[in-house]
Amino acid sequence: MAKRDYYDVLGVSRGAKSDEIRSAYRRQARKYHPDVNKAPEAAEKFREATEAYEVLSDPQKRATYDQFGHAGPGGPFAGAPGRAAAPRGGGVHIDFGELFGGMGGSGFMNMGLDEILDALRGGRAGKRARAARAQPQRGSDAETHVMLDFLEAVRGTTARLRLSVPGGAEGRGETLDVRIPPGVKEGSRIRVRGKGQPGPAGPGDLYLVVHVRPHPYFRREGDDIHVTVPIGLAEAALGAKVEVPTIDGMTMVTVPPGTRSSRKLRLRGRGVAGAGGQRGDQYVAIEIVPPAALSDRQRQLLEDFARSGPPDPRAEVPWK
Repeated sequence: MAKRDYYDVLGVSRGAKSDEIRSAYRRQARKYHPDVNKAPEAAEKFREATEAYEVLSDPQKRATYDQFGHAGPGGPFAGAPGRAAAPRGGGVHIDFGELFGGMGGSGFMNMGLDEILDALRGGRAGKRARAARAQPQRGSDAETHVMLDFLEAVRGTTARLRLSVPGGAEGRGETLDVRIPPGVKEGSRIRVRGKGQPGPAGPGDLYLVVHVRPHPYFRREGDDIHVTVPIGLAEAALGAKVEVPTIDGMTMVTVPPGTRSSRKLRLRGRGVAGAGGQRGDQYVAIEIVPPAALSDRQRQLLEDFARSGPPDPRAEVPWK
């Protein structure tokens, strides 16, 4: 496929100033760099824009291109492949050998978008990043998953892990006890320093991804605990003291007279400990449960109660 005109690639006129060319390339880099654009064609468009900028940002190469185009004598890339000379006239040098180094010219991801934009501004972040890459690197981080019971996640626990040793004999490994802090949630990540993959500058880190089993009756929302407690008709009407579960054990809760179903009673400080150590609350949702069967005496009492004229519970409903 024939190469597109470099000026068309960057969307500038043939008389564009160096600042216009730099700005046009910056826009293309922001649009097509693989750090921000995962479309299949984005990498090729980014490569094309970078090649165009390499030529048009260098006065000597640009003059050759303007005269001969892509097929000029020796071509605009007559020098070392992929290596741009520092442009004259106060331009910015970007080492395109690093961008396109490696097999098949696919090494452009060695420079991130931020490094390229910094280099275009004349900054040093790109140089520092490339220098850092030249130094011995730590090993890559590793990840493993751990399943906790609901109360283990709330209260904290110690998880015992069996880690394989790279290069070790089959069945051999390292046993590691990891302290799980109180209050971890589903999907929490816990870092264990120095237990990742080995590397020339030391091992990476190990990340534990926490999963939490549902509880039979507790439900967590943020740092608050919710539980539903059934009570009888008489307890709701007259009030009562009811024993309810909390994550710390059983406790007595006072149900006020005239409590309606779905009312929530708040127990301050009975929830999960947050990052700062302050605990959330527990909410007790009341569920009034009528008896499934009545004795003759109970039925008679309820009928007498109904005939005594209690307030109509539907007196203020909106459809009346």
